[in-house]
Amino acid sequence: MMRSLCPLWFLALFVVPTSLSAASPEDAKLAAFFDAFLEARMKFSPSEATALGDHRYDDRLDDLSPAARAKADTHLRTSLEALPAIVEYAKLSRDAQIDFEILKSALTRQVWETDNFKPLENDPRAYNAVISDSVFLSLTQSTTAKALNVRNAAARIGYIPRVVEAARKTIGTPPAIFVETAIRQNRGSIAFYEKGIYELTGETPGISELSAPSKLAVVALKDYQAFLETEVLPRAKGDWRIGKARFAKKLEYELDTGIGADELLAEAAGEAERVRRDMYTIARQMWSATFPGKPVPPDDAVGRRQTIQVVLNELAKSTGDPKNLVRDIRGSVEEIKQFIRDKGILTLPEVDRCDVIEMPEFQRGTAAAYLNPAPPLDTRSRSVYAVSPPPSDWDTRRANSFMEEYNPTMLKILTIHEAYPGHYVQLEYGNRHPSKVRRVLYSGVFAEGWAVYTEQMMLDQGFGKGDLSLRLHQLKWYLRAVTNAILDHKMHCTDMTDGAALKMLTEEAFQSEGEAIGKIARAKLSSCQLSTYFAGRTAFYRLRTAVSREMGEKFDLKAYHENVLSHGTISVKYLPELVRRR
Repeated sequence: MMRSLCPLWFLALFVVPTSLSAASPEDAKLAAFFDAFLEARMKFSPSEATALGDHRYDDRLDDLSPAARAKADTHLRTSLEALPAIVEYAKLSRDAQIDFEILKSALTRQVWETDNFKPLENDPRAYNAVISDSVFLSLTQSTTAKALNVRNAAARIGYIPRVVEAARKTIGTPPAIFVETAIRQNRGSIAFYEKGIYELTGETPGISELSAPSKLAVVALKDYQAFLETEVLPRAKGDWRIGKARFAKKLEYELDTGIGADELLAEAAGEAERVRRDMYTIARQMWSATFPGKPVPPDDAVGRRQTIQVVLNELAKSTGDPKNLVRDIRGSVEEIKQFIRDKGILTLPEVDRCDVIEMPEFQRGTAAAYLNPAPPLDTRSRSVYAVSPPPSDWDTRRANSFMEEYNPTMLKILTIHEAYPGHYVQLEYGNRHPSKVRRVLYSGVFAEGWAVYTEQMMLDQGFGKGDLSLRLHQLKWYLRAVTNAILDHKMHCTDMTDGAALKMLTEEAFQSEGEAIGKIARAKLSSCQLSTYFAGRTAFYRLRTAVSREMGEKFDLKAYHENVLSHGTISVKYLPELVRRR
């Protein structure tokens, strides 16, 4: 999962905006327009500037008062109106035309989502990101001097009571699950400012300049906790379902591929059947070694499902220790990287800047792992691959179920997806593109599609040396991506209940109960995002199939991968044109 740390009214910005040598005077106008837009947006949101790696504003925090929010919203809308008036599309080079389209689409989408979802009123999690992520990032991903980082963090923490006050005045009647997640994350924020920030920085409580503002922040956050629990939660009657019409429109913006919601659902249903057939074939091959002397279940619909599930259940017994989750993932990294080098999958970044960490408690509750790329304006900084052990408030049964899902074999697939050659490597390639627009504006479909594509590709090229257990887990992981799209659609466009969703995920996608419960919550919390995995992977698979057919024996996998990644993290609809051109 790629993680966006920006305020919900803003754009997802991830990569280094360096100077761009424009191909024409009109291209230069577009570059200048985007420069001005970006500078203004960072001033509106100091926390976003930090996420970008611009540390000029690290001692400030976002003004979330109604007046300030209205000013930021006006700037967004006037920028959208001004773009075609200032920049003549017809006079742009083709590459700049693509950049123009990307920018216009991003602004249009942001205006539409602000109008339709009003996140600061309807999603308390928006405040949690400003309260905690902004300080955490300034202390963990900044390469400026530690003393300055601590001083800036102390100043920024001093603004937290104002953010809390804005939240109290703004939050309306959100969906209950949004509030419950915010409550859990806010507990993590309180613990962070009581203790975690000192562990992170090595500062001594009581004498550090962080102490006084952190104590005031804890007071404010405890008051905020009570507000969420006693005032907001009882009135949290909002509907997390966004409905068929809004889902279709949001998915159109999210995917930007021309594929509609109903078409994607139909494709996902067909693909799920195909993947289950492949899983049954492998499970049947493994049966005799896994259960010597025991007869294979009947070859009918029920028996095939039973064969897959029983084999997976047996393999899942080899679980790791939650305390060693990060250590186990680090152990698989070198094996995966060496395979990529040996098999010529692609050229890895010369300097590895990816750290594997345990996900902070205040960030948990949405996904088991995420890749947070290096701040784009701080090019010496590092990316973070964060993994979440079972949350501390889970009971033993649910925690054990989670660890069965993320057993040592599955963790290898997770690392391929999140880091090598998935998200981390892909974004490092994206940083090299000369277009600022492509480096800055982020396509979730590209990122997630590439990461899912690499899972099967790595095994097809020999990773795991034909281990059937690894292949079965990879197919299960891919089936989860396919089922994500089905769940996403049905949860928001129909009256699917949690019970029906749980049955689909556990019986048809072979997920553990703990993983399935978390995925249901995620579907409610993040409409349309779950569809990006299958839609993106489908685009990458079809493009590779077409290009390899066209080139025949001249097709070179390493060259193809580096070609695909060289155009930035852009809408996948542009890839056929750009890849074939090169």
